[in-house]
Amino acid sequence: MDAVNPATGERLGSYEEHTKHEVDDALERASVAFESWRGRPLCDRERLLESAADVLRENEREYAETMTREMGKPIDQAVAEVEKCARGCDHYAEHASAYLGADHHPSPAGTSAKTVYEPLGPVLAVMPWNFPFWQVFRFAAPSLAAGNVGLLKHASNVPGCALAIESVFRDAGFPEGAFQSLLIPSDRVDSVLADDRVRA
Repeated sequence: MDAVNPATGERLGSYEEHTKHEVDDALERASVAFESWRGRPLCDRERLLESAADVLRENEREYAETMTREMGKPIDQAVAEVEKCARGCDHYAEHASAYLGADHHPSPAGTSAKTVYEPLGPVLAVMPWNFPFWQVFRFAAPSLAAGNVGLLKHASNVPGCALAIESVFRDAGFPEGAFQSLLIPSDRVDSVLADDRVRA
């Protein structure tokens, strides 16, 4: 899996495609991580999203330059995209408890019901290259806040972005397996989706 600068044609690096065994290991880590992550208090998940926002801001230029090199986004737009991701993490850190609180529904019969939001499990996101950070964070922040764990199959031309995003969550203190990038081509997505450990 090669990363090539579209502006210059320069080969930026070659990334080894994950083997079937490596993907299986990642799915198992996600499954194990979900069992503990789903039970973490929401305030802990919110705090870790705040930490992810901090990591994004601390490394803003590095992440922006990765975007620019891999997919050609002008650097000012790439910097703005990283900041937008940080603001997205801040938003869900601040509002997740309101979004995820139980909704109570009185009925005309004098009884009541409530809607409770529960996490599904490992969620696979297949993402495009045009907003290589934002498209992922607009999925990852609410999913992780809700108690799910994330798996990312990013566009094949932005593998450095995929691994950088994984490192954001690791460096922010998320548990192992909470967010992982799968370096696989599109023709292997079906087999990942077919795995019972992937819930959405």
